[in-house]
Amino acid sequence: MMRWLQSLGPESRSLNEIHSQFLEMMVDGRHVFDAAANALLGGTAPEVIRDDLFATDRRINRTEQAIRREIVVHGSIYGAATFPALLVMMSLVKDAERIGDYAKNLYGLAAARPPLGGDAERKAMIDLKDRVSKLIVRAHGLFESQNDSDARAFLEEVHQIEGECDAQVDLGLHARKDNASARVLAHRYFKRVTSHTGNIVSSLVVPLDKLDYFDEPRPKGS
Repeated sequence: MMRWLQSLGPESRSLNEIHSQFLEMMVDGRHVFDAAANALLGGTAPEVIRDDLFATDRRINRTEQAIRREIVVHGSIYGAATFPALLVMMSLVKDAERIGDYAKNLYGLAAARPPLGGDAERKAMIDLKDRVSKLIVRAHGLFESQNDSDARAFLEEVHQIEGECDAQVDLGLHARKDNASARVLAHRYFKRVTSHTGNIVSSLVVPLDKLDYFDEPRPKGS
């Protein structure tokens, strides 16, 4: 999506700045996700990380707003030549911002200190949390390098994790022996963080009109 920037003239400089700011949003998104998920599953006291988590989320929001302003200014100066990249970035900053929102949802769940099941359930959720965290890091690297071949393999892993989360939500909704509501919510939040991360990487391999739709249910055999 951004590879052609190097072939542009002066207009590429501000686009590269937008690109750099977006990567900062992803770093902050990974930070708040890790903080919230560790408060839920890793034993970190929610009150210890609260101020840092919400301050980082506010920084994510400020960066999103700054990028939007720069997109408007850039488009008014340089016109149609850079509109495709600007439209893509407008969509992607919302995905990055939503990672912070779901981190706050995880934090709220952690603050309630709900039952999360036995040792097996907790271990499975910790493993899932670690995988999602690593996805965000890998997405940052892929977006920075614009490696579309690795992006396709990445998106397959995203689909796999989404399917696993859906399966756990279904199990929790039909659980009869214990209160699985917290596990259902946690898996739902993990899935949404995964999906928004996948949307970001999908910009490397899908056209503009398909952004936000790569995670729609796919026909069997596709």
